[in-house]
Amino acid sequence: MSDLISLLQSGGPVMIPIGLASVVALGVFLPRVIALRQSVVAPRGFTVELEELIKQSRYADALTLCKKADTPASRVAETAILSRGRSREAIKERIEEVGRRESAALEAGSDVVGTIATIAPLLGLLGTVWGMILTFEVIASQGMGAIGDLAGGISQALITTLAGLTVAIPAVMGHRILLGQVDARILDLEDMSLRLLDLVAEGGEG
Repeated sequence: MSDLISLLQSGGPVMIPIGLASVVALGVFLPRVIALRQSVVAPRGFTVELEELIKQSRYADALTLCKKADTPASRVAETAILSRGRSREAIKERIEEVGRRESAALEAGSDVVGTIATIAPLLGLLGTVWGMILTFEVIASQGMGAIGDLAGGISQALITTLAGLTVAIPAVMGHRILLGQVDARILDLEDMSLRLLDLVAEGGEG
């Protein structure tokens, strides 16, 4: 552990923002992965029970179920139920409006991870340039004979590059995972919305 700490310290001040970037990326990624599970966004049990209630024209029970669930799917479904009696196009427009809002909420956080995936290697490059500047300053002041000081600058340059890539590569993967989950959940909401639109438009006022 002490060797690792020494290695990180030898990377210089640029290691601080790189370390902070890794903490932020992990802190955003883990909660978003949990929040984007299907059981959280559009539980299958909820959609099956809801559709059955609507088929039976039990709209009051369906609304109670939506309020109790309090998920993106339930909020879209509640809008569809409350819009019954309107034209199909009007119901569809209301569902799409709420769906866009819920989709934006699902996408929250993924851009943070994507940004970190972009800036982490740039921070590493910044540290590399900083280390090379220190190396050339040693050469200018002490000549090529100061091997120890030269090695320190070169080491700093390489360590920051390594650190930046170590943060960036998992961040890129995490960003792709989040985007994939967001797309999957949006498709779930769209599928449910289409089924509800058909049911509510057919059911009329009930």
